[in-house]
Amino acid sequence: MKFGVIGAGQMGGGIAQVAAQSGFDVTVQDVQQEYLDRGRTVIEKSLTKLHEKGRLDAAPAEVLGRIQFTTHMQDFADCDLVVEAIVENQAVKNALFEQLGGIVKPEGILASNTSSIPITALASASGRPERFIGMHFMNPVPLMALVEVIRGHATSDETAQFVTQTAEKMGKTPLTCNDFPGFVSNRILMPMLNEAIQCVMEGVAEPEAIDGIMKLGMNHPMGPLTLADFIGLDTCLSIMEVLHTGLGDDKYRPSPLLRKMVQAGLLGRKSGEGFYKY
Repeated sequence: MKFGVIGAGQMGGGIAQVAAQSGFDVTVQDVQQEYLDRGRTVIEKSLTKLHEKGRLDAAPAEVLGRIQFTTHMQDFADCDLVVEAIVENQAVKNALFEQLGGIVKPEGILASNTSSIPITALASASGRPERFIGMHFMNPVPLMALVEVIRGHATSDETAQFVTQTAEKMGKTPLTCNDFPGFVSNRILMPMLNEAIQCVMEGVAEPEAIDGIMKLGMNHPMGPLTLADFIGLDTCLSIMEVLHTGLGDDKYRPSPLLRKMVQAGLLGRKSGEGFYKY
């Protein structure tokens, strides 16, 4: 099977790596060669680490050899499945899928790794809504078992079946839901992170105490504020805004502190500071 990935960042690179580990021929596209080079380096390090720990039987070079890196969208023409993992912006994604719909062979399936943008809207932009679906991988992709499979309004049963089987071949557990704002994962997770941020703003407890209570009391592997920093506070804010707008309920209103921190450039791990310093 020919597997395409758009975006060589953290998510795209991880999806490409797991697809290649599963024996697929993979094409990864990004807009600049430096992004591809950086993505390749990250994949190589990840494969080497897995191999050293005995969690990867094949040689890292063999797996990497299945991945082609390109800046040309035309290289997706003969792909059976193309997964998009670019910036979480609907207008940018719409334009991409409009272009991709005219490049990928008619029987090819298009998928988005979006964490919150409506699949039905992206499917319409692609011009092949019945062959369009959401494949929401979890971060970090090589280690996390779940793929949230999101059916758009017109997604065919054949498309859903093919993508479910592909996820299983990638060693993942696919669980299906329908196209509502935030799907299942973020509709439940993000309000919890938002409420933890609200607790900081209201002085209920210090971040360390909030995280400790959720880890020790609820057996969460990571506290909500640490997780928010890991995801990126800007990403948390954009998902909360999608939930608030899409569901029209004030229980999804982003915490003013979350908004203020994003305005201040305190985005979490990626900026060096969020609720904690890195």
